[in-house]
Amino acid sequence: MKPADKLHEAETREVEQHGRTLLDRCILKVGNLLSLLFIVTVVISFYEVLMRYVFNAPTIWVHETAAFTGGSLFVIGGAYALANNKHVRVVLIYDVVSTRVRLCLDIFHSLAGMAFAAMLAYGSWMMVTNSWLAPWGGMRLETSGSAWNPPFPALLKGVILVVVCVMFVQFFLHLLADIRNLRRLKRGGSDNV
Repeated sequence: MKPADKLHEAETREVEQHGRTLLDRCILKVGNLLSLLFIVTVVISFYEVLMRYVFNAPTIWVHETAAFTGGSLFVIGGAYALANNKHVRVVLIYDVVSTRVRLCLDIFHSLAGMAFAAMLAYGSWMMVTNSWLAPWGGMRLETSGSAWNPPFPALLKGVILVVVCVMFVQFFLHLLADIRNLRRLKRGGSDNV
């Protein structure tokens, strides 16, 4: 294994554990804490099953709460995956090229990710506007329309907007780091970053 490959492998392990930027590290810490909400979702779902089938007293709030919690955590998982470098990548190509080409691919990935996040932010902004504001301009949150009728649809759309904006910033910070590493590599004249 070449020294550059060993360095890349060590750097990859470090990124997966601690993130590349301060924002990544914050996202990893918050994400680890929020992952505990999956336990809450399991507990309240068990409670619903118990109430419905043992005591014949179903709840009206568990299903929507569990769906909102799970949906929110799924959306936040995108930023979490990007923070610890577990996002989708074609490793068949990425793992066999030089460090310089990897950095170029990372730059392309960051640029494409920024463009995608910007488009998602625009689309989610439109969804948030429609679900948070009444046609006459006053604030009113879209609700589920069920017997309980919580504002979870509007809140989930807000979560999507915030997470996509955070991901845009993540991609931008990764782009800056990749450009800096590529410049350092060119100055060094070798594939060691």
